[in-house]
Amino acid sequence: MVRSVLLCAALALAACGSAGTPTLPAPVEAGAAPDYVIGAGDTLSVVVYQMPELSVDLPVRPDGRISVPLVPDMVATGKTPTQLAKDIEGRLREYVREPNVSVLVRSFVGPPDRQIRVIGEAAQPMAIPYREGMTVLDVMIQARGLTRYAAGNSAEIVRREPAGGATQAIPVRLNDLLRDGDISQDVAMRPGDTLVIPQGWF
Repeated sequence: MVRSVLLCAALALAACGSAGTPTLPAPVEAGAAPDYVIGAGDTLSVVVYQMPELSVDLPVRPDGRISVPLVPDMVATGKTPTQLAKDIEGRLREYVREPNVSVLVRSFVGPPDRQIRVIGEAAQPMAIPYREGMTVLDVMIQARGLTRYAAGNSAEIVRREPAGGATQAIPVRLNDLLRDGDISQDVAMRPGDTLVIPQGWF
């Protein structure tokens, strides 16, 4: 009886695998959250289902636009990957019947107001895309620490309040954080913050 039950189950699975039409996979955004806002300098993959000749990897130009086959000069910045995919689909409908487009973010910088900037005596000054929960320690790990000339304990976070508010200068003692493990100096970052690391006097 057990053997007959197993045989029936195997036949049912085989029937499911061979019958019917395969469904299209849902588009998936990779490398960034679905609500990530595309910025200049990001690298995107535009994938048109079953049309490799229309699928491309490309950077977002400094003017915020991209050009894909059949769709030149489309604005990409300020949109989520899902929004951009739908806009490309709309433009492709002039040439392709029922296009299915997904946009994947391969590497991302983000718009300026969603970046953290590190300037001065960091080993690698840079602009970093903001992530929820990011702290000074996260920023310094990506910036590869301090140079030998850095006055780490004189660093500060320059924070601009939204809607034209006042600018704050928040002191942060990077030497105490990085060398002594003083977690009290691991300040939470906000989008648009700039970490300024001055040079020491010798």
